[in-house]
Formats: sequence, structure tokens, C-alpha cells
Amino acid sequence: MTPAQHTEPAPSDSAAATIAGLRARPRRTVLAVPGSSVKMIGKARGLPVDEVFLDLEDAVAGPAKEQARENVVEALTSGDFAAPTVVVRVNAWDTEYTVRDVTEVVGRAGAHVDALLLPKARSGAEVRALDLVLTQVEKAAGLPVGHIGIEPQIEDALGLTNIDEIATASARVLTLVFGPADFMASIGMRTLTVGEQPEGYSPGDAYHHVLLSILVSARAHGLQAIDGPFLKVRDVEGFRRAAARTAALGFDGKWVLHPAQVDAGNEVFSPRQDEFDKAEGILAAYAHSTSEEGGARGAVMFGDEMLDEASRKMALVVSARGRAAGMTTTAARETDPNGSTTEGSM
Repeated sequence: MTPAQHTEPAPSDSAAATIAGLRARPRRTVLAVPGSSVKMIGKARGLPVDEVFLDLEDAVAGPAKEQARENVVEALTSGDFAAPTVVVRVNAWDTEYTVRDVTEVVGRAGAHVDALLLPKARSGAEVRALDLVLTQVEKAAGLPVGHIGIEPQIEDALGLTNIDEIATASARVLTLVFGPADFMASIGMRTLTVGEQPEGYSPGDAYHHVLLSILVSARAHGLQAIDGPFLKVRDVEGFRRAAARTAALGFDGKWVLHPAQVDAGNEVFSPRQDEFDKAEGILAAYAHSTSEEGGARGAVMFGDEMLDEASRKMALVVSARGRAAGMTTTAARETDPNGSTTEGSM
């Protein structure tokens, strides 16, 4: 008999819908929590962050890995987090811990896990390997297959070189995450301060190429782009400056390591109220101008600005981020049939 050919099934409609929903969630602040610290896990439960990840990798020493898994399983199954998205960072594939991280945590608490964060992702093969292990564990545990996402972390030169391959390696991929400390070491950057510019590099941003490469790949493949940590946890203004740089580029959020960074992160990665109001006004004005009632015009004046389809797309980005952050407009703009605008209080 000729063996039947096996074809890898496409993601189910429910899995595709779940992954699409996970990709759309806000990630302005992503809180890193050591899996080895029950105390810190407890404090993390109530913090107003968009995503929390329980760390089994760099924040946990080798001898503490096994207990950290137990702590993470207990934390996942014993209560909710205020964060709408809960992730577990497993160990990288160049360690002996990865498979056990997945089988034990997902096998015992997978119903409470939205995604796995894969550190030091260097190739698409590593992402596919995690996908395959996840699928096996989901089936064995009776979980819906394909409902847990993957967040690859770009932490070295090879990972950045292969970033498009990594971004497209699995239908589970949700985000691309920058890991600055390991990346800085991998290219020999002359600094010991993560998140700040290396001494002697002025003017400019030493991380610009890396950040923009991650952002462009993420956007090309419908993913979010997340910046890594700023290690001086008590320097809130320094954190704010670093966050503002990546927010200005278009990143969706940044890791936070301490409660003091949370409010600043949520603020920096949300639109200002005036930006949100303007975006909503642009969308309303453009919708009116392109309708039959508004004359079916492709361009319209909004205040002293000329709007077109590109303006609408830019406004959609700001509007979506504001709505995801729970923002509402504070000013109503009324558009007359000629496309001019007036402002008034709601």
C-alpha cells in the first residue's frame, strides 16, 4: 500500500478568528514578571497594563526553572490578572528547557494562556518548531488547536537578518518584540545601559535601523511591534523619552519592569486627546465628503488641511489606538456640505 500523503491542515476558522482578535488587542504596556517570584506575580495581578508575561527565561536562574514553572501554573490557574492579555515567556531553543516549559505550562494551564513569547528567535524554523510542539500539547490537553499565539523576540543580528522569515513562519505569530540587551551584546555595541544611547553616538539614534526594521516587517505582515525594556526603573523621565522615540516611529507598546513605568507607558502609547479628536473629525468629514450626500468628492478641506484617502488611513490608525485605549471624543466637528468644519462641545 502507498502511504497516504499528509498535508498540514490550515488553521480552523475559530483559530484564525482567535489569532486575529489577539493581534488587535492593545499592548501599550507589557509587564515583565519573573516566574520565580510569587510576590511579584501577586503584585502584577492588579496593575493596569495591557499585557503581562510571566517569565521563565532570563529572569529565572537555572536551578529555579522547575519551581518557576510550578509558580506560573499556579498563578495562571488560581486567579485573574487585570491585564487582558496573559503571556508566558519560555526559554530559547538553545537551552534544554523549552519543550518542558511548553508541555508543563500549556499542558496544565493552557486555557489561561493567550500566547507564548519566544526569546532569541533566529529563524523561521524556530518559530515553526514552537508551533508544532504547541499543537501537540494542545491536542493532548484537549485545548482548541491554534488558539495560543506566538510572540517572537528579536535579540541578535541573525534574528534581525531573518525577520521576515520569522514574521511569516506561523499563523500564530502576533507581534515582533525587540530584545535590546542581547541585541546590543550580539553586535558589540559599546554601552552597558539598556535603553539609553551609547556614549559617543551623537547626534542620532543608535537603535533606529533595528527598530525601523522590526516595525516595517511587523506592518508588512499585519503584526504589532513592541519595544523592549528600559532598565533604569526609577528614571521615569528616561523611560518616557525612550518610549516616546519608539511611539513616534509607530511602535504599539513597550515593556515595563516596574509599576512606576506603567502610567507613563500607557500615556505615551495612547494618542493625546486633541489627536484623537482630530482623527475622529477627519474620519467624519471624509466619510461625508465621499458620500452621495456630500457630493462624492475624493478630497475635502478640514480646517486649513486638504484631506484625501491617505489622510483617512492615517486618521484610522490614531482612532483605532484611541478606541482601544478606551478614549472618547471631547469635541464634535460638524462638516457642512462643502467640506469645511466647525467645532463645538458635545
